[in-house]
Amino acid sequence: MKDKALRLGTRRSKLAMAQSGQVAEAVSRVTGRPVELVEITTYGDVSREQLAQIGGTGVFVTALRDALLKGEVDFAVHSLKDLPTTQPDELVVAAVPVREDPRDVIVARDALKLTDLPHGARIGTGSPRRMAQLNAYARSHRLDIETVPIRGNVDTRIGFVRAGELDAVVLAAAGLNRIGRGDEVTDFLSVDTVLPAPGQGALAIECRAGRTAQDAALVAALAELDDPFTRVAVTAERSLLAALEAGCSAPVGALADLLADGQTVKEMRLRGVVGTTDGTRMVQLSTTGPVPETHDRATALGRELAAEMLAQGAAGLMGERAH
Repeated sequence: MKDKALRLGTRRSKLAMAQSGQVAEAVSRVTGRPVELVEITTYGDVSREQLAQIGGTGVFVTALRDALLKGEVDFAVHSLKDLPTTQPDELVVAAVPVREDPRDVIVARDALKLTDLPHGARIGTGSPRRMAQLNAYARSHRLDIETVPIRGNVDTRIGFVRAGELDAVVLAAAGLNRIGRGDEVTDFLSVDTVLPAPGQGALAIECRAGRTAQDAALVAALAELDDPFTRVAVTAERSLLAALEAGCSAPVGALADLLADGQTVKEMRLRGVVGTTDGTRMVQLSTTGPVPETHDRATALGRELAAEMLAQGAAGLMGERAH
């Protein structure tokens, strides 16, 4: 039946439900069909261990993909930064919608900015990438801060600040914006200070890879939500991550952005960083070239920059590499 509801698999967190709800509305517009959310609990949602300890890669994704392959849902929405760089043959990322703000932000007590935090300030984050870059910035700018590993949803993390246990926490701007809490940000971290995770701020809409006529029709319909620049940008970023053989919990940052001359887009710049979590050793490089017009060219751009980073010792800064 044409009006049969499509089933969208989503994690249960407030952020996942918010972003899946936004995608559901968009999918309803392009398909003319209602969309119902199917809540799925992932291992990353129930484990209280640090992401680096449980492997990071795929912990928020595997259960959603299993539901897709079993036919329990028709498509799923992921935060692209959580998606492993290896794509199963049976599944396809049918759309990468327009990206939200990719930057990291600070939520601090007394509306403080990063540079205003007191000596000995404790900053919470569950990300080795953020720790590495914040500690490197602190060393170079003579800031006395301590990065503290934390887990939990947005409420839990901001709650550490409200309760006085931490002076600040680092979160993704995109997540706060999607749940309507952007006004709690006290400082936006420049990408020159902290490069985001590969794919941060972008969503991936994944479905079965055309096994049936219905699957093929859904792939075609979802493609209407794809943003070409966001797609090539995150492809380049994730290609760099894959070439470094690093998982999504590794201390790797990457961002591809447009360089424009007035209203005319001229080039795309890809930046990458790898560092030890204490900030003492960093490899940070960039490359600039024509905006890739194909997936293959975007992939090649990421691999080329990764090769330069590996030549400068990046592999030794990431701890255990992903395979």
